[in-house]
Amino acid sequence: MTQIKKLQFQRKHFSYPYIVICVVFVVIPLFILAGYALIDSDGNLSLSNFVDLLNSATTYMVFGQTLMLSFLTTLICLILAYPLALLLSNASINRSRTIVLLFIIPMWINFLLRTFALRELLSMLGLGEGYFSVLIGMVYDLFPFMLLPLYTILSGMDKSYKEAGSDLGASSWQNFVRVTLPLSVPGIVSGIMMTFMPALSSFAINDMLGDAHLFLFGNMVNDLYGLNMWNYASALAMIMLIFVGLVMLVGNRFNRRNIRSLGGAKQ
Repeated sequence: MTQIKKLQFQRKHFSYPYIVICVVFVVIPLFILAGYALIDSDGNLSLSNFVDLLNSATTYMVFGQTLMLSFLTTLICLILAYPLALLLSNASINRSRTIVLLFIIPMWINFLLRTFALRELLSMLGLGEGYFSVLIGMVYDLFPFMLLPLYTILSGMDKSYKEAGSDLGASSWQNFVRVTLPLSVPGIVSGIMMTFMPALSSFAINDMLGDAHLFLFGNMVNDLYGLNMWNYASALAMIMLIFVGLVMLVGNRFNRRNIRSLGGAKQ
C-alpha cells in the first residue's frame, strides 16, 4: 500500500509568495534599469551615461535643490511630530487612541487627491505656486511617516526608567534629555529615513505646487523618460538609488550602534 506523505507546511513556506513578488517586481526591474543605464546611445556597454550626467552642472544644481528641500521637509516634520508623538504617547491624554487615528486617516486617501485639495486651499490663501508651497505640500504629505515611528517607540517605552529618574531627583527636563530622548533615537532615525527618502524622489508634488524656478531630481528623471532618453533617465535613477542606499546604510548603522550603547548602559 502506497503511503501518501502528508504535506507539511513550515513557517518559511509563507515567505515564498513574498520572495516571488520581490523578484518579479523589484529585482528584475532593477536589472532592467541597470541594463539601460549601462548602455549608451549606440547600444554599447559603457559608463558614458553616468560620466555625462556627473559632468553636467545641471545635475548638481538639481541635486542641490532636491537635497535642500528634502532636508527642510524632514527637519520640519521632526520638529512638529516629536512633541505631538510625545503628547499622544501619554495614556491619560490619548486613552482611546482616537487622536492618533485622526492623523492616520489622511493616509487612506490618495496623496494626489490630498495635494490637489491643498493646492486649492493655498490658492484661496493667496500663496500660489512656488518653493514655499512645495515645502508645505511635502510636509503635509510626509508628516504621518515621521509621526508613526515616533509614536510607536514613545508609546512602547518602559515607563519605569522615567520613574527611576524621578525617584533619583531628576527634573522633567533631565528625564527627557537623559532617558526619553536617547531611548527614542531608533524611532527618530526610522522617521527620518521614512520621510527623507520619499521627499528625495518626489516629483508629483512639485508638478502640482511648484513653479519653473524649482526643478527636482524626480522631475529630471521623469522628464528624461518622457523624452524617450531612457539611458540617461535610468543612469540618473541609479545614481539616486545608490544615494538612497547609502543614506539607509548610515541610518541603520547609527541605529545599531545606538541600540548597542543603550544595551550596555542598561547592564
